[in-house]
Amino acid sequence: MACPVPSFQVMRHDNSSILELDGKEVSVFTPSKPREKWQRKRTHVKLRNVTANHRINDALANEDGPQVLTGRFMYGPLDMVTLTGEKVDVHIMTQPPSGEWLYLDTLVTNSSGRVSYTIPESHRLGVGVYPIKMVVRGDHTFADSYITVLPKGTEFVVFSIDGSFAASVSIMGSDPKVRAGAVDVVRHWQDLGYLIIYVTGRPDMQKQRVVAWLAQHNFPHGVVSFCDGLVHDPLRHKANFLKLLISELHLRVHAAYGSTKDVAVYNAISLSPMQIYIVGRPTKKLQQQCQFITDGYAAHLAQLKYSHRARPARNTATRMALRKGSFGLPGQGDFLRSRNHLLRTISAQPSGPSHRHERTQSQADGEQRGQRSMSMAAGCWGRTMTGRLEPGSATGPK
Repeated sequence: MACPVPSFQVMRHDNSSILELDGKEVSVFTPSKPREKWQRKRTHVKLRNVTANHRINDALANEDGPQVLTGRFMYGPLDMVTLTGEKVDVHIMTQPPSGEWLYLDTLVTNSSGRVSYTIPESHRLGVGVYPIKMVVRGDHTFADSYITVLPKGTEFVVFSIDGSFAASVSIMGSDPKVRAGAVDVVRHWQDLGYLIIYVTGRPDMQKQRVVAWLAQHNFPHGVVSFCDGLVHDPLRHKANFLKLLISELHLRVHAAYGSTKDVAVYNAISLSPMQIYIVGRPTKKLQQQCQFITDGYAAHLAQLKYSHRARPARNTATRMALRKGSFGLPGQGDFLRSRNHLLRTISAQPSGPSHRHERTQSQADGEQRGQRSMSMAAGCWGRTMTGRLEPGSATGPK
């Protein structure tokens, strides 16, 4: 069973694609169909002075299971306008990173702006990460995603975004600080060959801002799961999503990170206390249910490196696939870092005797870029989903 979750987007810089794998850039995308008049007369009026807020869910699937793509096409920061009854063209790159873009089909959005497409048997995908692009026929606005096909038994490490990473305010703030060493811990697990999954109880309408924050601070790429709109019980949503990965896709959780609120989520998927790492003050109630990270991520990372819990992921096929590229942004992690397109992690903890500002490995080679790099990163990511494609534009999957 395919499991849809929102994806990371590849950042563009100066209108050129920076998605690269083994020295090769992803093929330039050109819309397969020219712009047409809207199917409905009211659409032109509804879309005046609003920007696109489209998103496609990343799809996780097995080789022998259904491979389904789902997306939603909305306009305005709070989904003020729904794109109803309009054409959306679906494209996939079957041989990334330098293969040709293949036009699959044209869908029509329903009354809630949604589309769903099952990849036919003739185009069934093997293990790998495949870029997806959906383009609105009427104005050539677009959304990007990936479908990732994994073998059964793939191991993953899950992080609750708000609970694990943010050290100040909310991710909806201008630029909340990152907990010192958080990026290095995620990268450590990724380097060992684990699939990285980020979960949040936030609605998918906030996807662009949250993903931009993760990208700005150079978190390793992975799958991000948002709620489908506003939900009454976001913790239950997290648990159900993880249960689906385990029961339907036969994936295996190796470790989980979050706040004290997430302990119940991880208990619901039968994780042992040794697999659950919690950021925050230890409480007597939870001491027997998890491992508290009390001395910061740097100390935690040092412990991981010298413990058997930090063993490499067991599934060789998955490790090979992830080694060739990142899960969601194939191959550009080192490329981005070396060319200064993304700001390195700026990590901070509250001031005090035991909570001082720390330099992390991720931060060391990025501080010199300062505010200029931050502005560039934030600016580029802010534009990724609101632009329009023009024929021949140098745009890979973002």
